[in-house]
Amino acid sequence: MARDPYEALGLARGASEAEIRSAYRKLAKRDHPDRNPGDAAAEERFKEASAAHSLLSDPEKRARFDRGEIDAGGQEQSPFGFGTRGSGSNARYSYDSRSAGGGAEDFSDIFSELFGRARAGGEPRRARGQDQNFRLAVDFVDAVRGATQRLTLPDGRNLEVKVPPGIEDGQTMRLKGQGGAGLNGGPAGDALIEIQVRPHPQFRRDGDDILVEVPVTLAEAVLGAKIPVPTVTGAVTVTVPKHADSGTRLRLRGKGVAAHGGRPAGDAYVTLRLVSGPVDAELEAALTAWRGRHPDFDPRA
Repeated sequence: MARDPYEALGLARGASEAEIRSAYRKLAKRDHPDRNPGDAAAEERFKEASAAHSLLSDPEKRARFDRGEIDAGGQEQSPFGFGTRGSGSNARYSYDSRSAGGGAEDFSDIFSELFGRARAGGEPRRARGQDQNFRLAVDFVDAVRGATQRLTLPDGRNLEVKVPPGIEDGQTMRLKGQGGAGLNGGPAGDALIEIQVRPHPQFRRDGDDILVEVPVTLAEAVLGAKIPVPTVTGAVTVTVPKHADSGTRLRLRGKGVAAHGGRPAGDAYVTLRLVSGPVDAELEAALTAWRGRHPDFDPRA
């Protein structure tokens, strides 16, 4: 039994002429036998879509189908509910280039898009290749500073991808001419590369700034010290001021995301985290005495 034409095109019954035409062109390009050689299922879908478009693109036939006067194959419906010859379970969709899709002009448009053929003559026409999508995992520091990475494509080709500084997780890079091959000498499509930034065990990013937490001892926090601090460009020495507290934030100008796109380099922010370290009897005694001198101090107040 012929398939309902609206269902074959994936449309509701109230679809407009433009929606019918658009749905058909999309399915015809996807399922055309020349694009899917040997694929019987695609060929059957193509025939169904062609037959459905042939019926629905004809206002008179569409109206008669909607009223139940003809079936999905265009056959007259018996007023007593019996199908006429050719509308039974053995009926098949057929394809005719003169009637499928509202005329030869529509079909030649699709052929031109599919195969780059000229509309009237037989001269080949250039057609651009398809864009292709890929993913590239990038280390956190490389995303911040910029780097060149190699991407191996499914066809064995290797692309040298220049990752710009400041690129963010989920952003897409477009490499011109690195996608699918063109038809009849047409230009190749582009490679669209989605960037996936790997997390870092120490650094976090906040816009163009880099955040890092650094442990300090009680002595360093109270007495002050010079300590090494990691940054995305390498370790630097910073000064911990006397009487620093856990949570104290130090700013390192220009040590964040590298300058890019006319934007200046970001900063690095170092947050101090107090670590008690080894505690001996002398330290206990000193802290006991300190607590006795400051009985009202409440850090949670």
